[in-house]
Amino acid sequence: MNALALLLVMELGDRFALMGVVLGVLLTAVAYTVYAERRIAAFIQNRTGPDRVGFDLIPQLKFLKGAIGLGQPLADVIKLLMKEDVVPENANKFVHALAPLISLFAALTTIAVVPYAKGVAIADVNIGILYILAITSLGVYGITLSGWASNSKYSLLGGLRSSAQMISYELSMGLAVVSVVVLTNALNMGEIVESQTSNPLNWNVCRNLLGFIIFTTAAFAETNRAPFDLPEAEQELVGGYHTEYSSMKFALFFLAEYANMIVACTVIVTLFLGGYQVPFWTDAPWFVQVGAFITKTLFMMFVFIWVRWTLPRFKYNQLMDLGWKFMLPLGLFNLLIVASTIVIFGNSLPLSILNLVLVALCVAGSFAAKPQSKMA
Repeated sequence: MNALALLLVMELGDRFALMGVVLGVLLTAVAYTVYAERRIAAFIQNRTGPDRVGFDLIPQLKFLKGAIGLGQPLADVIKLLMKEDVVPENANKFVHALAPLISLFAALTTIAVVPYAKGVAIADVNIGILYILAITSLGVYGITLSGWASNSKYSLLGGLRSSAQMISYELSMGLAVVSVVVLTNALNMGEIVESQTSNPLNWNVCRNLLGFIIFTTAAFAETNRAPFDLPEAEQELVGGYHTEYSSMKFALFFLAEYANMIVACTVIVTLFLGGYQVPFWTDAPWFVQVGAFITKTLFMMFVFIWVRWTLPRFKYNQLMDLGWKFMLPLGLFNLLIVASTIVIFGNSLPLSILNLVLVALCVAGSFAAKPQSKMA
């Protein structure tokens, strides 16, 4: 074996090892994100939340006995494993079983191109951002097929809602991504992070605040998180697209939902919050960069949970109006402003000021708008 082949094999082995570590961390994070959400929701609603289940059966972890409910995720997994897997008699059994796997595949493969430190990524490809947009668009197939295969009107309506919702908000998300590409002149995720430098004023959240707001809002819709969780609106559709699912198939959908939320947070951090860049520390060690990346991701995950338990669910017409009548025109306008400013001024300082003015005008306009009277 020549030196080049040996180098390729070693690099491939390192990437597989990194993939194993990332998947292990991601799946563990999914379980404890559910726990964190229940604790944060309890705090917001002034109640206790899960605080009983510990690791009582493991002698080495006796000190965690009943400690603030840290064993709750494990108990949930065991409960779901022991439940009966019920499939509707007239369902398409193959597609019914395949749908949650499609959703999970789309959720777990997106994170492959996200850099965790300088030069540390499972796949460092030149079109990383296009890869993310392509893979995330596959997630809708899992939800739509689950609704169709269940042979239930509630599931079908949930699947159709999800299709319309994801298509509507993918357009706004894509425009926000294009504005970042115009700013950084790169499609590679690592190059996008490097272009933001360690100065927080150069991060895209400062240079492109409106794009950050548009992308984050679209990410809520793409991950079916409240207030955009219309595909599983329990007041209207029983359980939405997963009404006819039970046991681990039901768990896979929620595993995919929380994995999508975590991956969306990592993408937001990479595109807008400087990624692994440590504020005012240019040559930080790799482990410090990883720590900075994780800290920013945890903050965005908290924002996702916070919004879910603060804002009520939209009505379906409001959801569509927001996507097509507000987000899409705003995304186009933001892209026009970003491109024009780069061409005219050649730097991002006027763009930062202009973005702040635009956001202020949008906020003022939303408060100034008066609701239409419903009286004849």
